[in-house]
Amino acid sequence: MDAIDVIVTKRDGRELSVEQIDWVIDAYTKGVVADEQMSSLAMAILLNGMTRREIGEWTQAMIRSGARMDWSALPGRTTDKHSTGGVGDKITLPLAPLVAACGGYVPQLSGRGLGHTGGTLDKLESIPGWRASLSNQEMLDVLGEAGAVICAAGDGLAPADKKLYALRDVTGTVESIPLIASSIMSKKIAEGTGALVLDVKVGSGAFMKTVERARELATTMVELGTDAGVETVALLTAMDRPLGRAVGNALEVAESVEVLAGGGPDDVVELTVRLAREMLQAAGLSGGKDPEQALKDGSAMDVWRRMISAQGGDPDALLPKAAETLEITAPSSGVLAGLDAYGVGLAAWRLGAGRERKEDPVSFGAGIMLHARPGDLVREGQPLMTLHADETSRFERALAALEGAYVIGETADPGLLPLVIDRITA
Repeated sequence: MDAIDVIVTKRDGRELSVEQIDWVIDAYTKGVVADEQMSSLAMAILLNGMTRREIGEWTQAMIRSGARMDWSALPGRTTDKHSTGGVGDKITLPLAPLVAACGGYVPQLSGRGLGHTGGTLDKLESIPGWRASLSNQEMLDVLGEAGAVICAAGDGLAPADKKLYALRDVTGTVESIPLIASSIMSKKIAEGTGALVLDVKVGSGAFMKTVERARELATTMVELGTDAGVETVALLTAMDRPLGRAVGNALEVAESVEVLAGGGPDDVVELTVRLAREMLQAAGLSGGKDPEQALKDGSAMDVWRRMISAQGGDPDALLPKAAETLEITAPSSGVLAGLDAYGVGLAAWRLGAGRERKEDPVSFGAGIMLHARPGDLVREGQPLMTLHADETSRFERALAALEGAYVIGETADPGLLPLVIDRITA
């Protein structure tokens, strides 16, 4: 095989063969194919696309580049969720223990935040003592003890994807749906879960800005999971406004605990329960306890406490708080017509809640608390949001990100997306 032949095949709009795909993924992982050659191939894929067969074989080749996890030692069925990410998207935190409280086993491999979207591991690391890095045996032990585990993926899981992901980020090829879908699904299939629910976000605060593009991505991923023998379903959900009221690491943990205690914002509760039911149904476990009941009777909270403790965290510890706060008030009376998710996410990132590079630290206490949601009546001078940061110097740039991000009018924006837009199955 020769890298140039593979590049030219896709450059000319032709299908890559199984042999070409297997060879190029293996050779790139081993360093035989250079970064500049793989970036050229990634650009050709972005411009010319891939067939369902090609995407499936590309995904399987990335899975074969590393190890596959095995949960057959568990006495029940595994089910997992993946979100494409958004602003205030803390759903994994209450969802994993909720599903475990209803009879499922949830091996949740999560990531860190980059840019304006938060990362699940960053949020959980705001809990004193909590550990993200676990061995496979430690994961199995936590699953056996609590029924759910949330941790970082090991280096041995789809290493080809890890290398290609970093390359796509610096070569303008992130937007390719075949490469996005294969990146997500190679890790999720290698993770070894029996059922998978995908939460594909749509809107300004999401990677997919339009329903059409989100549906294309969701359909591709559902096909990949189904073809690999994993029961897979996807929901398209709104990210044209932030999810919940808390945006930022420790702030979102506190809101998640509130949900587990039977409270919390309506949209967070609704989406958590809906996804939990989808996960249980996909795993064939929908005949047991209903998620709403598990929130009310405290069993989901019990799982949360066991899960956090099993990973070294203290579920009773005080969460970090930012040293400084700044309140933003309504400039006039009326209805909060819109609240742009991207603007809020960018402001939270500038306050210190996110990172620009993967190696950058985050401020666990930084972020934004929203006091009004789109559609709420507000009075002039009423608090709209509170900014949290460790240094007052961060407020100016955060305020600049919020210019035009909220609008007060006579009625709510009729163009706001429903919380759950569509459901995609095989």
